[in-house]
Amino acid sequence: MANTFQILTFGCKVNQYESQAISELFLREGFRQIDNGLSADIYVLNTCTVTQKTDEECLRLTRQLIRRNPQSKIIVTGCFIQDDRNIEKVKNLSWSNLIIAKNSEKSRLPHIVLGKDEQSRASCERDLYISDFFNHSRAFLKIQDGCSNSCSYCKIPLVRGASRSRDPGLILDEAKRLIDKGFKEIVLCGICLGAFGKDLIPKIELTDLIEDLENINADFRIRLSSIEATDVTPRLIEKMGSSKKICRHLHIPFQSGDDKTLSLMNRKLKSDDYKRLIEFIRKKIPDIAITSDIMVGFTGEEKESFQNTLNFVNQISPSRLHIFPYSPRPGTASFSFPNRPTEKVVKERMGTLSLLAREFSYNYRKIFINKTVRVLVESRLDKKTGQLSGYSDNYIRVVFKAKFELKNCLVPVRIEDVTIDYTKGQMQA
Repeated sequence: MANTFQILTFGCKVNQYESQAISELFLREGFRQIDNGLSADIYVLNTCTVTQKTDEECLRLTRQLIRRNPQSKIIVTGCFIQDDRNIEKVKNLSWSNLIIAKNSEKSRLPHIVLGKDEQSRASCERDLYISDFFNHSRAFLKIQDGCSNSCSYCKIPLVRGASRSRDPGLILDEAKRLIDKGFKEIVLCGICLGAFGKDLIPKIELTDLIEDLENINADFRIRLSSIEATDVTPRLIEKMGSSKKICRHLHIPFQSGDDKTLSLMNRKLKSDDYKRLIEFIRKKIPDIAITSDIMVGFTGEEKESFQNTLNFVNQISPSRLHIFPYSPRPGTASFSFPNRPTEKVVKERMGTLSLLAREFSYNYRKIFINKTVRVLVESRLDKKTGQLSGYSDNYIRVVFKAKFELKNCLVPVRIEDVTIDYTKGQMQA
């Protein structure tokens, strides 16, 4: 039996979680995972379709795998092949050892490879779960899938479906397994994280789940991945402010600071709503890290629109900013919208925002000079300094000298110096 496999993953934390789950499925069936550059018998390409560039990279890598591994089975799964047009592109590669599996089939991949899928389909259609997170310092824990929002630019609801929550009991069991495995940080993730619990009977809130996780008797911390502003409730903020385990960090995607653009995007809030929310959060938790996403070059984004976004970002002053260009996706409402800015204009605007983002990051990190933060030590040394590094609970990456044996541990580090590119610290006894 062909028994070695390798998984290549594109995209979000949810996809990375699902790749770990797929890996464990293969391991339980007796397969052996390799990731050292050796040729594998089976390749699983877990794809993404959030941008046109990602689509192109997924197709390019599929071609490359076929060319370099003529004897291997190639499995293409994930969001890219949820679109029938992309399935046809993959099929046109005319490769007999190619397997196409949609997201709903991820839990059956080993059975498909072994040729016993049909007779075991019912027993194999189950929730993906994990017991480890290979080669990571932090463990991602998926609590929710799908999205019921209708942002005009976003293809994800088309490929992931409506929002649906995982069973809270299964989530707690999974968290305990990961903590027992030694993970000191659990990152709660989902396609629309804040929607967790709204579809359960009876309904619960994300904060309810957090409170249950807090009760696990162990030294670990809980981090929230991206969450929509509409799901950041006063109760959640109160809990974050009082908790000893929740990281003081919220990643809230704004996408734009221009109300006309937000309306075209079909976003639920306007710029003033975001400002009021951030003011409320910072009043309750003054040193919290607020990070965000800003999309540049959306259809109809004029010079005035971009200036409004600049003004908005200046007022919000996020500690980090993910800046990315708008990518028109077939099947979305905005795909046919007119008046898209040119690539040159988009590049210039991204550059302007990037300079601002570096300044905001620097200013935020300076606040913590001579303060001690608790850092989760990463398993790899910083490439430029050769020192250990890791993130504080408020998402400041700190480099410092210490013994490598401390990897994956939570340690106190005093921040001593901040530059545009680095935050330098000294470990405390």
